[in-house]
Parts: sequence; C-alpha cells; structure tokens
Amino acid sequence: MRLAFPIMTDMNRWHENTILLGVTGGVAAYKAADLASRWTQRGAVVRVRMTPSACRFVQPLTFEAVTRQPVTTEIWQPLGAHDRPEHIGSGDDADVFVIAPASADHLARLANGFGDDAVCLTVLAWDGPLVICPAMNDRMWKNPAVQANVQLLRERGAHVVEPGVGHLACGSTGPGRLADLDVIDEQVNRILCAGELS
Repeated sequence: MRLAFPIMTDMNRWHENTILLGVTGGVAAYKAADLASRWTQRGAVVRVRMTPSACRFVQPLTFEAVTRQPVTTEIWQPLGAHDRPEHIGSGDDADVFVIAPASADHLARLANGFGDDAVCLTVLAWDGPLVICPAMNDRMWKNPAVQANVQLLRERGAHVVEPGVGHLACGSTGPGRLADLDVIDEQVNRILCAGELS
C-alpha cells in the first residue's frame, strides 16, 4: 500500500522548483519514470539525464512524455536554454539533483569524478543538493569497494537513500533494491523545504 505523498507547506510549493533527475542503467530505471511523473504532476519542472545503459532499460521518450521536457542522453548535445553547455546551464536554476537508480558502476564513476556520460558530467558541474539512490544486487551492495564509494560520496555531502531489502530482479533476496519511492520522495521534499527556509 502506497503511503500518502508528503505535503509541502504553502511557503514551498512544488511548482516553484526544478528537479534534475539522473537515471543510470539497471532494472529499477523504470521506477524513475514514476518519480518524474509524480513530481511533474505536482507542478515541478523535471529535467532528466540518462546514461546509455539507462536507455537500454527505458526509452527517453517515456520521460519526455511524463515530464513534457526534453531528455539529455549525450554529452555532445547543443547549447541549452541558457546558451551554455547543457550539463552546466541545466543546473543554473535547479533546486536538487536526484540520481535514481544509481548503479554500482555509476557510484564508482561519481566517486572518481568521471565525466563521460550525461549524468556524471552534469554532477561535475553541479553545486547544489545531490540525492543518490543506489540499486543493485545484494552482493554488489555489500562489496567493500561499493561501500567505500558510498562513504566517500557521503563525506562529500551527498544524501544517500539506502536501498531497500526484498526480492531482487536477479532472483536474490536482500538489500539492494531501489528504496521505496515514497522514501525518496520524502528526502527530496525535505531538501526543497530546507531550501525555501534558508
């Protein structure tokens, strides 16, 4: 049963916010479309960035349909609305950057400062709140290298939404599935509210 959406105060309306949503490769990528849809329905502007692997699981057209915004899938795209490279200009008026799902590979890329896909490159030029939502096999999640990358990202200020425990697409049961969307939603809501109050 889905929990009720968190209610934002009048001082912090969703329609006054812009959310960057990074989608990386993994079965849970389809759940990101639900996040994009619910945020758009509340009035937020949602701009999606996808890695090539994410595009193998969910087509960019899905996100364009639910957000009514163009989706960035390549690092060599034309100048954005701000007459600056899209990976830089896209963050000029955004309030939060959410990566859901974040694969094990992408956690490593983020921790090491890679800039070879639309999500990583945008993160490098981003200086606002970053929410990372890992999703992967339970053994991958427990791997010391993955945990070290997560810890490093936390130390740099990222908000990490721990994965949930349950049945995984690979057939295993354990920690690693994308956190419940209401949990992710609540974290984003807290950040947006804090931004209004600061």
